[in-house]
Amino acid sequence: MALHPNQMSFQGHAKAIASLGIPLIGGHLAQFAIGITDTIMLGWYGVGELAAVTLASSYFFVCFILGSGFAFAVMPIVASANAQNDHQRIRRSTRMGLWLSVVFAISIMPFLWFAGDVLLLLGQEPSVAKQAGDYLQIAGWGIFPALLVMVLRSYLGGLERAQIVLWVTVLAAVVNAAANAVFIFGAFGLPAFGITGAALASLLTQIVSFTVIIAYALKQLPEHDLLRNLHKPDWIMMREIWRHGFPIGLTAVSEVTLFSASGIMMGWLGTNVLAAHGIAVSLSGLVFMLHLGLSNVATIRVSNALGRIDPIHLKRGAVVISIISFSIACVTIFFFLITRESLVGLYLATDDPQRNEIIAIGATLVAISGLFQLVDAMQAVALGLLRGLLDTKIPMCLAALSYWAFGIPTGYILSITMGLGGIGVWIGLVIGLAAAGVLLMSRFWFYSLPRVFKEIANNVN
Repeated sequence: MALHPNQMSFQGHAKAIASLGIPLIGGHLAQFAIGITDTIMLGWYGVGELAAVTLASSYFFVCFILGSGFAFAVMPIVASANAQNDHQRIRRSTRMGLWLSVVFAISIMPFLWFAGDVLLLLGQEPSVAKQAGDYLQIAGWGIFPALLVMVLRSYLGGLERAQIVLWVTVLAAVVNAAANAVFIFGAFGLPAFGITGAALASLLTQIVSFTVIIAYALKQLPEHDLLRNLHKPDWIMMREIWRHGFPIGLTAVSEVTLFSASGIMMGWLGTNVLAAHGIAVSLSGLVFMLHLGLSNVATIRVSNALGRIDPIHLKRGAVVISIISFSIACVTIFFFLITRESLVGLYLATDDPQRNEIIAIGATLVAISGLFQLVDAMQAVALGLLRGLLDTKIPMCLAALSYWAFGIPTGYILSITMGLGGIGVWIGLVIGLAAAGVLLMSRFWFYSLPRVFKEIANNVN
């Protein structure tokens, strides 16, 4: 098998990954900053509101990430079509991604509207469940623009136009912070709306994001004409997006519900424990955005190499991305261990009477969360590599097995049955993520990648 004439060295791959990865990572960090802003500002407003928005955000994210599978399916299809200069396939896949996202948002909206009742059935404290439900009756409408933005971000990412993804998300973070300051605490003659204000700010931010990103796509990429025949279903492409997008969504929601289930178990242990857990999840999620960005890079570069029939490029890129992600995880572990108390303290008002107790609980959880960065990074990058090959169904099963058969039962047994409390829940998280990382990486390197090499060799011969 001959090398592709444009074959890159390992150093060349690292530069290309950085060029694409830095803006994608920045975009994910800016997106995550929106959630952190809500958490920090509501932490300043009150511990009860902090616990409620932690619960509400977890609930919303489960719904959102399940629907995001269609957007994630668009990315490798667009990247591969872009390598072949196939504008029609780019348009068709993006358009059906938008279609399926809207259909999903309509179907999930009742679960967001009645979230307060659902959380009560899950055993949450009535006051916290009510506030979380009130938040989602407003912020829940953001599921429509949020999912559409995800499709357009995947479309632009697949075209390697990552800079605009970054700047749109930065703009959204700025809008969210300003709106939070006005609506949560009151300004310009408006009263302090508290958690309701945070919901209004979130909805406004999603609408602004969608408006800006669709305007960019239509103006700067007229050759794709995304809105052409938007009202007409493309059943063949819709089935393809569904076939890959639904397993991707279920895979993502399996991981998210691992954390959501941990949040529910933390809620059983008390408001302060739940608040500390929310802070630890927020910090861990911040670092996860780095690996999620690299996971997107993995998907784009693998599918692009596959579209150009360049297997050596594909393999080298996978190696370099894995090394970069491992290195970031090691640095994170060290940083979390030496700064954990200071990090938790950032989320709490200095005069909060429960500050010291929450810091004590949160510092321990952050230390443990630092230790699972390696396995979290491993499973994130593995999923990105597999999606680049459009290998989605078996990875879905492997991920669900890891999170639900290993992670959640272990967390429950250690925290509730054996009385380890929050520490037990987080050990369960580590075990679930470790199982996923090992199984998914093994599938990519020992099954999916050799299969692709064999198929390419057979086609060449």
